Amino acid sequence: MNDLYFLDKNPSLDTITFREPRPEDGPRVTRLIARCPPLDPNSAYCNLLQCTHFADTCILAEHPNEDELLGWISGYRIPNAPDKLFVWQVAVAETARGQGLASSLLERLLARPGLDDVRFIVTTITPDNDASWAFFRGFAARHGHSIVERPLFEKERHFAGRHETEWELTIGPLSAVHSTPSGGNTP
Repeated sequence: MNDLYFLDKNPSLDTITFREPRPEDGPRVTRLIARCPPLDPNSAYCNLLQCTHFADTCILAEHPNEDELLGWISGYRIPNAPDKLFVWQVAVAETARGQGLASSLLERLLARPGLDDVRFIVTTITPDNDASWAFFRGFAARHGHSIVERPLFEKERHFAGRHETEWELTIGPLSAVHSTPSGGNTP
């Protein structure tokens, strides 16, 4: 992204395009995630698979005049619980933070016709990722959804002490029909 463009003005939700990823978006996804610590970096191949095999459960945000992505959500349906959408990563470029972009991404993703039977959002968060805790708790509160938190993958037991415990959050139940959020374009 040309950082100079955003020094003078920040992107507004009305000028951002939201869409499903395509294979050629893989490198841009990789670069965005790398700029969003504490997110775990994925391999370029993993991001390419998300942009192809899981495109229907991923969404990106871009400004039409910029090369780099402004936002990204990767997710997938949990294989043995297809009414649950696992949100793997939420990444928002520093220049686009504080404008509700992450919420817009998630709302637009959930508004897709192919996801109208999703009843729960599931994610995992490490204890030190304050931004993710605030985002998902805030999303649940704004939409009147309950939230259940429990440790899922433990530091010593599952990560051999090399990664903090991942706490699972389950948000829902969501309404059977999701509405398209206002502002910007549609999914």
